[in-house]
Amino acid sequence: MLAEPHVAFDSLAPWRINTQVSLRDEAFGAMAYHHGTRRLVFLKSPELVELVRSLERYESAHQAMEAVVASGQLDRYATALLSLAKSEIICER
Repeated sequence: MLAEPHVAFDSLAPWRINTQVSLRDEAFGAMAYHHGTRRLVFLKSPELVELVRSLERYESAHQAMEAVVASGQLDRYATALLSLAKSEIICER
C-alpha cells in the first residue's frame, strides 16, 4: 500500500482545478478525471461541483466557500476540498 502524500490545505490560499483534470457532469454531481495520475474521483453533490468550479473566481478557497456553501456546511466542504487537494484534483494557484 502506497503512503498518501501529505498535502496541507490552506483555505486562505487561492486554489483552482488542476489543469490536468477534466470534470464531467453527472446526476449525482460530477466525475473528475486526472489525466496524469489516471485517478477518477466522484464529486458527490452539485454544490461541491459548483464550489470546485468557482475556486478560481475568488482570492481564496474560504471566500469561495462563503459564497457558494451554506454557513453551517463550511467544515464539511473544507474537508472535501482537502480530499480533492490530496487527490490532486485541485491545486494552489
